[in-house]
Amino acid sequence: MGRTFEELVAEAESVSVDGWDFSWLDGRATEQRPSWGYQRLMGERLAPANAALDIQTGGGEVLAGTAKMPPVMVATESWPPNVAKATALLHPLGAVVVADADEPPLPFADGAFDLVTSRHPATVWWDEIARVLQPGGAYFSQHVGHASVFELVEYFLGPHPEKVRRGRHYEDESADAQAAGLDVVDLRFESLRIEFFDIGAVIYFLRKVIWMVPGFTVQQYLERLRELHELIEAEGPFVAHSTRFLIEARTRG
Repeated sequence: MGRTFEELVAEAESVSVDGWDFSWLDGRATEQRPSWGYQRLMGERLAPANAALDIQTGGGEVLAGTAKMPPVMVATESWPPNVAKATALLHPLGAVVVADADEPPLPFADGAFDLVTSRHPATVWWDEIARVLQPGGAYFSQHVGHASVFELVEYFLGPHPEKVRRGRHYEDESADAQAAGLDVVDLRFESLRIEFFDIGAVIYFLRKVIWMVPGFTVQQYLERLRELHELIEAEGPFVAHSTRFLIEARTRG
């Protein structure tokens, strides 16, 4: 016998969503990974760097998983639970975590870093990235692309206009980077299949990735969640698609 809707909801509501570790979803949801392997490539760029900045580091899990950090390694994060988690994880590895509101200006001097990285930044301030990079320095990041997981978003919120669906488009981000004085030297895009095997996985995902359905609560969407639970029970996993793009850009000079 499968678990009831109420049991799945109660479990997913009670679990912690701190940090950026999605291992709770093992066996309950799957997501294709981009073919390029961001963490490995990030590590390759960190190893020869002298001073690096990881923006919006989350709980620090991605940065902590790289093989070697430069002599000066700084990470920023805005959400207090993640600041605490990243500090505990990264300080023993020699990285300093700075609480930052993710609004310009970045709390660093001009030309402070030869490398800036970020995995899935919520906001990207290209002028600030260009400012804190040394001449010839690089920005290397994996971004969430346009209309990512919109099958799930629009299930709860309804159809979005094309202008909203195009937000975060890799072509637009590339143009913004170049307008800030950066030369884009690598740009790759992929659409990746996601499957949610039970309603608990959906609830956990929406609690953790809070910008998908802003202000999401189980109570507010209870009936819609129940309908989705019944759909998954009858037809199998709910399928959506995430979008990701890899971007590498360098300062001129």
